[in-house]
Amino acid sequence: MTIPPLLFALVLWFIGTAAVVWLDSRPRATFRTSFTLAGVLALVATGAVWWSADESSWGGAYLGFAAAIVIWGWHEMGFLMGFVAGPNRLPCPPGAAGWDRLRLATATVIHHEVAIAATALLLFALTWGQPNQSAPLTFLLLFVLRLSAKFNLYLGVPNLSDEVFPAHLAYLKSYFRKRAGNALLPVSLIGSGGLAIWAWTVAEAAPLRSGVGVTASLLAGLSALGMIEHLFLVLPLRDAKMWHWASAINKAAKAAAND
Repeated sequence: MTIPPLLFALVLWFIGTAAVVWLDSRPRATFRTSFTLAGVLALVATGAVWWSADESSWGGAYLGFAAAIVIWGWHEMGFLMGFVAGPNRLPCPPGAAGWDRLRLATATVIHHEVAIAATALLLFALTWGQPNQSAPLTFLLLFVLRLSAKFNLYLGVPNLSDEVFPAHLAYLKSYFRKRAGNALLPVSLIGSGGLAIWAWTVAEAAPLRSGVGVTASLLAGLSALGMIEHLFLVLPLRDAKMWHWASAINKAAKAAAND
């Protein structure tokens, strides 16, 4: 029972990430239209979360998970396209350290993080007291994994994997630190791995084809993917290479148009 949801989580994560990278690598003149259309899809997805909140079947779990991915993708587009980031859009000043560096780094992304937190609260409010918690739990897990990755990049990791950042967000790289490791990294790895194992055991113990079992399986898959993404911060592998094909499509189309 746990295998199909795991595959679903993997496929949806891959498609969603590739779509965001592809749209973000298009000309900046297309950003507003893409972000607006994605916002319409996010509104539809939010409506789907509310509509399926009382659905305790496996179908409701899949729908909630997919809706959360769509909403999350819209937020990521807003960040990567530069619409929602933070009031500070300047590189880290030379010599900035301690509280000053943390304050400046926080100001580069605070608007986006607040928007994500508000959306998470909205999803929990829409499903409060209802059996289908797939969407809010998925969105919250994505938020936690994102915060963990951001703090690890800020504190310092061996592999920054910052190639996916577009030119208009290049200033963010100045707040990353390359170093052998930090105290948070093992906590992030153990935590995401432990959560994946716990969710897997919940899924295995749940009734066959139940919404609870499918939701737990989906969260297990997402946690495992989060652990792998954190491992990329340590291993000498560039996870950004997985998405080069998405941006290469736009480059090829642009080259063909210029011929």
